Amino acid sequence: MRIGELAAQAGLTKDAIRFYEKVGLVAAHRLANGYRDFPPETVAWLHYVRTAQTLGFSLAEIARHGEDLHDAPDAAEALSALFEEKIHVIDERMVELAALRAELTARVGTGCPLRAAGQAR
Repeated sequence: MRIGELAAQAGLTKDAIRFYEKVGLVAAHRLANGYRDFPPETVAWLHYVRTAQTLGFSLAEIARHGEDLHDAPDAAEALSALFEEKIHVIDERMVELAALRAELTARVGTGCPLRAAGQAR
């Protein structure tokens, strides 16, 4: 299918599809006239990519794990493992953000945002 049809079916712009092609997430065969011809399963893959992005996965993570998921004997199990990894990353980030919040809170009202409470002036 040509890029315009793919864009319409996937709910994306042609520019987005060109970008995904540039970064290696989708591939098209070139017709004799130079037009891109995408296989029909690209629609489902693009829906997967968009859903994965919504769940917090970067395009690099999607590209890195995409082939693994296609080839996995139990895709549900492979996805669950990826979700558990992502949850671990989020938990670590939440700890870092809590520490950052505490540091900022300690600086509120000090007269200088770069001076922590209790430091000499």
